[in-house]
Amino acid sequence: MISPEDIDLPEVKAELEAVFAEYEAALVSNDVVALDRLFLVAPSTIRYGIGENLYGYDEVAAFRAARSPAGLARTIDRTVITTYGRDFGVAATLFRRDSAPGRVGRQMQTWVRTSDGWRVAAAHVSVIDESK
Repeated sequence: MISPEDIDLPEVKAELEAVFAEYEAALVSNDVVALDRLFLVAPSTIRYGIGENLYGYDEVAAFRAARSPAGLARTIDRTVITTYGRDFGVAATLFRRDSAPGRVGRQMQTWVRTSDGWRVAAAHVSVIDESK
């Protein structure tokens, strides 16, 4: 059971903030190898994207391999990273792309610590009108 004092342990939060920054850098540079490494290799891994529903690590990796590297630059805003204990955390951020004026993207990731480091076990990406 997680107690309030287990939320956002400073050293754990710093670890997840660093790996989230690594993920963001890999995303905008289309570093597919790094992106694949940062997802949990499991059939239970899920990524709901803007135009796709991906079930299992293999579908996520196939999506990354086929995705165009064009137009990935973005700015992020209002990033909130919360850790629960030493092995679980959630990262949420807003993002904007010059190619989509008036729209704001939302990204949430569930991260788990494995023997190989922090990995995304579930992710959701959506885009809405900025005015909402």
